[in-house]
Amino acid sequence: MICFPVKLGGMAGKSRRSKLSISDEDMAVLKELTQSRTAPRREVQRAEILLKYLAGESITQISRSVRMTRASVAKWVGKALAVGPQAALKDTYHRPKAPEIGDDARAWVVHTACSKPKDLGYAAETWSRQSLAKHIREHAMEAGHPALQKAAKATVHRILAEQPLHPEKIKYYLERRDPEFESKMRAVLMVYQDVALRNGKQEAGESISNVITVSVDEKPGVQAIANTAPDLPPAAGKHSKWARDHEYKRLGTCSILAALDLQDGHITARVEERHRSVEFTALLADLDVYYPPECTIRVILDNHSAHISKETRVFLAKHPNRFQYVLTPKHGSWLNIVETLFGKMARTFLRHIRVKSWEELRNRILKGIAEINAAPVVHRWKKFDALQQDQLA
Repeated sequence: MICFPVKLGGMAGKSRRSKLSISDEDMAVLKELTQSRTAPRREVQRAEILLKYLAGESITQISRSVRMTRASVAKWVGKALAVGPQAALKDTYHRPKAPEIGDDARAWVVHTACSKPKDLGYAAETWSRQSLAKHIREHAMEAGHPALQKAAKATVHRILAEQPLHPEKIKYYLERRDPEFESKMRAVLMVYQDVALRNGKQEAGESISNVITVSVDEKPGVQAIANTAPDLPPAAGKHSKWARDHEYKRLGTCSILAALDLQDGHITARVEERHRSVEFTALLADLDVYYPPECTIRVILDNHSAHISKETRVFLAKHPNRFQYVLTPKHGSWLNIVETLFGKMARTFLRHIRVKSWEELRNRILKGIAEINAAPVVHRWKKFDALQQDQLA
């Protein structure tokens, strides 16, 4: 005779499941999930189940409140008891069948992504994920990879993400086209090192030779832009910023020719409509007037045509032993320390500048340079790794 237990009085039986014990960290994760608007819905539901179970609710009560079956609720409670609350929130990784796309097919996708569409008969310069996936599907059989006949954009994305590859993007680089790049770079760095030594001796009160080093370059294309409507000022409690109309009027451009003294930070500058040999020799004439006649002016500059033109050579010939050129390598203008001065101008008085005439732009630039000269800053080059490597070699 087999006897079955009978529940008397319609009372629910006591659950035989263990209590779920969790740490404060797990509790914080569960509460955060239940309030999240971006987490996957399934994880939010599972977090709600575990919190309700912790609160003492039965499986039946939980299933009714979250509108899930008792089996599903029991499954996630049981998983939390077995592996922990945070692990129970995630689905166990499973693969129902072996992947159909083999390594050779993946390699073909990567090889295709590393080629240009124009080389394969398309108009585009670079691939998009969609165009690459379409090409893969259309040429999969021809390439001997039938598994890729139905490859979606997401499939191609996953294959490229394994590398990772971004054939839709372009990263620019600068090719070194000067065969004497290294030697010219070292020459410039040696000048900077010599200037640092001279400045140190001068600060110590020692006498130094009459050689003045200046860094020279041009900043072309500074736009003279006028407003078509007045700027509106900020208003406390209403508008925190200046308001400016989107439309503007172009009044031309100017070029800033500047010579930065590497000993004391003084700037000798001109603002011109163009930057030809005429304007450059005028800057050299300003330097000739500013510095004592017994000094040699060592000029660091790039290979701009105005710096080495016939007119400039004629001017230099009329001032023998006055100027000494130190040329930066081709595509090496970043070695010219005056670029830091132009960056300072762009961040200060040139920022958001609007004028009513070209002449106003010229006057405001010269005024900004005068303000810098009122409290000059010595620009120093501090990175001499290339010279140190040569010494070690």
